[in-house]
Amino acid sequence: MSKHGTVVLGLFNPKSPSNVGAVLRAAGCYQADEVRYVGERFARASRYSTDTKNVGSSIPLLQVDELSQGLPEDMAIICVELAEGAVPLPAFTHPEKALYVFGPEDGSIPQAVVDKASQVVYVPTIGCMNLAATVNVLLYDRLAKSDLQIDDVERIKASRDVNNRLVVRA
Repeated sequence: MSKHGTVVLGLFNPKSPSNVGAVLRAAGCYQADEVRYVGERFARASRYSTDTKNVGSSIPLLQVDELSQGLPEDMAIICVELAEGAVPLPAFTHPEKALYVFGPEDGSIPQAVVDKASQVVYVPTIGCMNLAATVNVLLYDRLAKSDLQIDDVERIKASRDVNNRLVVRA
């Protein structure tokens, strides 16, 4: 499958290895280019990761000092956060190249990071979702709004596991 643009997922001080593992799985499903994180909590707990599809072997997971370090200057920084003044995700137009920044499971993205963002978006749910769920929703929204041509029959055959051979009969 060909991709549409460049996608880097930035995690601000994630605490849960299970959530980071699920973010890696989402990154693989939606073909993100890289997952990077700042902070020490995940590094200490990473041996418990739940990257069940072993995406970490094909998509880099990098600990960095600053989420945008080393990225091209023309890459948009999009914070995904429940913040006053944020754009609702259904109304958001995804840039071709984006660093999507997500806050920790038990806090928010720092104001200084939000102030540097190209845009801030939020998912208009009642209450907040967890980190991995938010990443999945955002990446699905990006895919759904793209002009990417998908051969659905081949995609289903390539994506399902060996125990799934379902066919929709007319």
